[in-house]
Amino acid sequence: MAVDTKNGSKTSHKNVQVVDHPVVQHLLTRIRDYQTPAADFRRYSLSLSQYLVYEASRLIEYRDVKVETPVAEADGIALKDYVILAPVLRAGLILAEAAQKILPAARIYHVGLKRDEKTLEAISYYAKLPESLPPDSRVIVLDPMLATGGSAVAAIDLFHKLGLKTIQLVSFVAAPEGIKRVHDAFADVHITVGSVDKCLNEHGYIVPGLGDAGDRIFGT
Repeated sequence: MAVDTKNGSKTSHKNVQVVDHPVVQHLLTRIRDYQTPAADFRRYSLSLSQYLVYEASRLIEYRDVKVETPVAEADGIALKDYVILAPVLRAGLILAEAAQKILPAARIYHVGLKRDEKTLEAISYYAKLPESLPPDSRVIVLDPMLATGGSAVAAIDLFHKLGLKTIQLVSFVAAPEGIKRVHDAFADVHITVGSVDKCLNEHGYIVPGLGDAGDRIFGT
């Protein structure tokens, strides 16, 4: 992979950012370990989520402003984008919890998707979205595992159909197959991940991956 010297992250595609910060990789290692208890898995996942969302938020547009400090005038910035967080239920909730701390003014729209274990396709069971949204909204889809890409594409499509064009995806780990599927459908979607893993197995799970993120986060 080439190195993106602007943000210190490895990239293999102009719209894929692999965050190679040592702390991120340490946290990812801890949640990969099958012996990590559920309570620790959740704690590590929450910390990992904060770092990944922080990196993804580099793309948020801003405008220059001036403020008065107690001493003098200072140059600063104000965020411009109308940000929407879209956690994919249920595992995406951990990312949303972290994202809210970084972007407290963001709106949150939950997307309920589950995978058909036979076809590996995404099935929608919940999506309460408005009929319209500001066209300049930035959507950040939150889903820890980008495996086959079915759920990610289905979630992105919900917002694309509302006319939104600026859409990002944040995941803990991704399979090359999932990245390809997302970019085949939506080439402009920027993906931020902790790792691009080797492949999918015959059951559609990421190898080496970290297992079922939802089950491990919630101890089920």
